[in-house]
Amino acid sequence: MEIIPVIDLMHGQVVHAKLGQRQHYQPIQSSLCHSSAPLDILNALIELYPFERLYIADLDAITSQGNHSNLIRDIQAQHPNIEIWLDAGIHNAIALAEWDNQNVTHVIGSENIHSIHDLENINDKLKGNFVLSLDFNQAGFLGCIELQINTKYWPKRVIAMTLSQVGSQLGVDIEKLALIKNMADDREIYAAGGVRNNKDINILQSLNISGALVATALHNKNLEIKNLI
Repeated sequence: MEIIPVIDLMHGQVVHAKLGQRQHYQPIQSSLCHSSAPLDILNALIELYPFERLYIADLDAITSQGNHSNLIRDIQAQHPNIEIWLDAGIHNAIALAEWDNQNVTHVIGSENIHSIHDLENINDKLKGNFVLSLDFNQAGFLGCIELQINTKYWPKRVIAMTLSQVGSQLGVDIEKLALIKNMADDREIYAAGGVRNNKDINILQSLNISGALVATALHNKNLEIKNLI
């Protein structure tokens, strides 16, 4: 099962994402290094394990306060072999133009999709090569409800993103993951939110989840990564 480290970028720093409450995010305090600078954090993660894929949430882009495109280019220049999954708050095909010259795999968050027509246009533009994030908070599903219930709009790779569990140390949402996995046919399902330790990873493996997006459990060293991959 694949472990994908997560970096949340805000105002040029890596922040600690917690419960999806972005207005309260603070610079990360990591046991891996004494810095919140993105390249320092990434280098520490790579020293921990030679990850092949990195998930970046550009929170400035998601909240329409600019973006980190130059910083992401610097990351790609230093680590050209890492595939970047990027959530930049893309809400329609026009918004993709800002990233045309960067070699990233776009993560399309359901929270930004208010019309299936917009997702269809994004799909056409990217020729189906994107990752769909099905986003949930305490109130339930975020985005166009048809996207939650009609799997014909799901691409090959789908993230179950439980924002209310992110950074919470509350554990994974087993019930929601099992439901999405049962709907997914042969799609690859990735869990995001609540992974605390190797026990949680074992639970995900028992559900045949393809991978997990992880931040907090890596930074506090509660996840023994070398025993998993």
